[in-house]
Amino acid sequence: MTTLSPGQLIWQRFRKNGLAFAGLWLIGLALFVAVFCYFLIPDPTPNANRMCLPVNNRPPGFTVNMLLVPTALDAGDQGVFTRLVHGKKDDVAAIPVDTVWVDGQFVRYQPYGDGSLQLPQKSMPLAGRNGAEFLSDHVITRTFWLGTDRYGRDMLSRLLAGTRVTFLVGLVAVIISVLVGVTLGGLAGYFRGNVDRTILWLINVIWSVPTLLLVIAITLVLGKGFTQVFVAVGLTMWVDVARIVRSQLFSVRELDFVAAGRTMGFSDFRILFRHMLPNIVGPVLVVAASNFSTAILLEAGLSFLGIGAQPPTPSWGAMIKENYGFIILPDSAYLAILPGVAILLLTLAFTFVANGLRDAMDAKRQLI
Repeated sequence: MTTLSPGQLIWQRFRKNGLAFAGLWLIGLALFVAVFCYFLIPDPTPNANRMCLPVNNRPPGFTVNMLLVPTALDAGDQGVFTRLVHGKKDDVAAIPVDTVWVDGQFVRYQPYGDGSLQLPQKSMPLAGRNGAEFLSDHVITRTFWLGTDRYGRDMLSRLLAGTRVTFLVGLVAVIISVLVGVTLGGLAGYFRGNVDRTILWLINVIWSVPTLLLVIAITLVLGKGFTQVFVAVGLTMWVDVARIVRSQLFSVRELDFVAAGRTMGFSDFRILFRHMLPNIVGPVLVVAASNFSTAILLEAGLSFLGIGAQPPTPSWGAMIKENYGFIILPDSAYLAILPGVAILLLTLAFTFVANGLRDAMDAKRQLI
């Protein structure tokens, strides 16, 4: 009979939780999209911010011919890593057209007019290039699978690119909250006395202030911007981590191995950080997963209020802010609903994973 390690037992119990396992798969898919979004989205320009006003507010599945006209901007030789991080610089202007044809040494085209507006024809010189080859290389058919927003930007690209913003804010905020919470909670739970009373007072003060108001206050002090959101959200979520670490260490502190470490002359910090804290990793992982969903909601709320990630950064909260006026229009309500659904799904996924980890790490349940 094969004996499973504690980690294997936890994984086995976690997999039996259907919602938690489905949430983990969704998080993995979202993480893959966040990392490789500029290789997956139809608009790979930085922040998926290619605007095309003639085709603004078009419904999902809208298809149009695009004439790609080279611009004076030189995109240069962009490496794989540069495109992975920043996207592909846009060195062409995409002009929506109804028809394009070659007339001698000129390319003439009829700008897109939505069938109800007849715009005057325009032309551009071929400059000695072969007409057939020019049309083959510079005229494409573009389908906007989720439609376009008020600026004519591809909604699918913006939505997928926003996954990176959400994950980055959540990850950095959780790391900050875990570092601060584990440190302060560990010091309070180990040293007790005045140290515990001082840190507990600080925890109660932070706990008494509504989270969103505290985040807004910190953001106003640090200023608006993407980086400031990391710090603001992270510095408001450490309280949960500190309370759990403190309470867990109260019981771990009385175990025999702690007394043995003191007898062997180990320093307090070695006993705390190398021997005690590794024994409470489980509860910390659970609260970190839970805090991830909280960070997603806080970032979306800040961006909606206009003090989070600034345009043209494709934040889901900012996308709702830009399009919430269309919510009463049946043809355009999806512009605000889609980013809201994305926030809902990712938040639920982390909530299910946190609940699954809590159940899998429950010692009493493992004995059943």
